[in-house]
Amino acid sequence: MTATLDPGTPAAPAAPAAPRPAALPRDPRERLAALFDPGTLDLLPAEGEGRSGVVAGVGLVHGAGAVAFASDPRVQGGAMGSAGCAAIVGAYSEAVSRGVPVVGLWHSGGARLAEGVASLHAVGTVFAAMTAASGRVPQISVVLGPAAGGAAYGPALTDIVILSGQGRIFVTGPDVVRSVTGEDVDMERLGGPEPHSRRSGVVHLVTETDAEALDQARQVAALFSDQGKIAEDAEDRDLSGILPDSPRRAYDVHLLTGKLLDSPGVELHPRWAPNIVTILGRLAGRTVGVVASNPMRLGGCLDAASAEKAARFVRMCDAFGVPLVVLVDVPGYLPGVGQEWDGVVRRGAKLLHAFAEATVPRVTLVTRKAIGGAYIAMNSRSLGATRVYAWPGAEIAVMGAVAAVRILHRRTLASVPPEQLHEAEAQLAAEHEATAGGLQRAVELGVIDAILEPTQTRLELARAIAEAPQLRGAHANIPL
Repeated sequence: MTATLDPGTPAAPAAPAAPRPAALPRDPRERLAALFDPGTLDLLPAEGEGRSGVVAGVGLVHGAGAVAFASDPRVQGGAMGSAGCAAIVGAYSEAVSRGVPVVGLWHSGGARLAEGVASLHAVGTVFAAMTAASGRVPQISVVLGPAAGGAAYGPALTDIVILSGQGRIFVTGPDVVRSVTGEDVDMERLGGPEPHSRRSGVVHLVTETDAEALDQARQVAALFSDQGKIAEDAEDRDLSGILPDSPRRAYDVHLLTGKLLDSPGVELHPRWAPNIVTILGRLAGRTVGVVASNPMRLGGCLDAASAEKAARFVRMCDAFGVPLVVLVDVPGYLPGVGQEWDGVVRRGAKLLHAFAEATVPRVTLVTRKAIGGAYIAMNSRSLGATRVYAWPGAEIAVMGAVAAVRILHRRTLASVPPEQLHEAEAQLAAEHEATAGGLQRAVELGVIDAILEPTQTRLELARAIAEAPQLRGAHANIPL
């Protein structure tokens, strides 16, 4: 049952999956059995079994080892007492010793009121165990019902949070909110899929059913546990024809990621800060993390939320030795008072730090444009990218050439007759690109390694990852 995070160790063949019911029972043992491959669940001994409110076990997920625990909502609403918290801490200890993912199935009202301070102390020991395991083993949370107080912060400390249709996450419930603030809100609007997948960013994945939530957890765990290797016989794919003919026209970057990766993979935070796309998937058989500008949203601009989203994803991939593929089509940072007040400088700096700190192979492809500070932030050569490529016609500059000459040559342009202005700007822009930058200049400086044709891109990216040292960051994955 033992498995490691070594990307070169293939997992054992997975047992055939039995059909999963849409609504899972509240019995934690049955929930754990539905998470693991059929017949592989082995329960861990626990103090006060049957009264602790938590059940833990080990088993296989797609043939690879994993540890999991589940709240028992039938025992005091799954509230976390000393014995139950000890079971969770024990599960973490088991996962770290085996070097395998740990999955928490949450359905709990938080700390047990009857135990008073003892339960608060016990919940704190769970948080300490999670923090100690951060960056060492993948931590996945699946919220199957209301999770309040300590049971809300528990998932928030983990790497990936999956919320089922009946899951709810909040620090305090609607009754307390109503009595303290006067706000009339129900559990769904306070802590359901809509606020946490679109507004807060607390939740990475949302599913309609419990069964789908467990399937997503299984898929994510497998991507971490069995990372595979770049296949020597991998085939290239023609990625041409994806970008619009007009460089000003938006497109959905999922059209590109869908053809680049072996299969669509698992997109994290699809509804939060969608101008950046983050996907765990496989490239030529190897687990990779994809960070991609999405011109369909905000023109692909970076903003405070998307920079923070990408930074956490980069640090998670680095912590677990997952190589990064960065697809860049970014016109810069989104300007505006709201962005400055929302901390775009502070939150944007997190993305700079994440890439500069990362040690995993990380390959960048500029598909259309990389402008200004956003060029630097999206895994540039200056931040230590393994390789940086560009497609023909890509634009790399401090700002767009026309916008630049309007500033640099504003006096000259002011004297040009209106009917000749467009031609004059175009000529000055061409001269500016030749002298101050542009794609060819970037190649000459070595900040772009090569210009790739779309028909040659996929295997070149895979080859760059395969040839790089397969390192892993030695750091935790702190919530941002």
